[in-house]
Amino acid sequence: MPRSVNHVASRAKRKRILKLTRGYFGARKNVWTVAKNTWEKGLTYAYRDRRNKKRQFRSLWIQRINAAARLEGMSYSVLMGKLTKAGIEINRKVLADLAMNNPEAFKAIVEKVK
Repeated sequence: MPRSVNHVASRAKRKRILKLTRGYFGARKNVWTVAKNTWEKGLTYAYRDRRNKKRQFRSLWIQRINAAARLEGMSYSVLMGKLTKAGIEINRKVLADLAMNNPEAFKAIVEKVK
């Protein structure tokens, strides 16, 4: 009995991966093994960088809060400590947004904790 191979499914699978790698450079877009490896590696980068993005944004917020706090005469760590002690629960994202776009509101928060 001859060997039965499902060419329709395997071709569709290859076509799907090659479609995902359109726009890549050189053999990465049209050589099956290279394209498959590149695509898989891209998925690991995407997974890693979804987590790194959170780190980078937190770092950016801290820098912005620190810069604004120093204009008011205190450091970031002192400001955050006093916020906690005063019982003001405001996250870094909102605090950084206030520091950038609404300095008066940020100044009012700093005055409240001084």
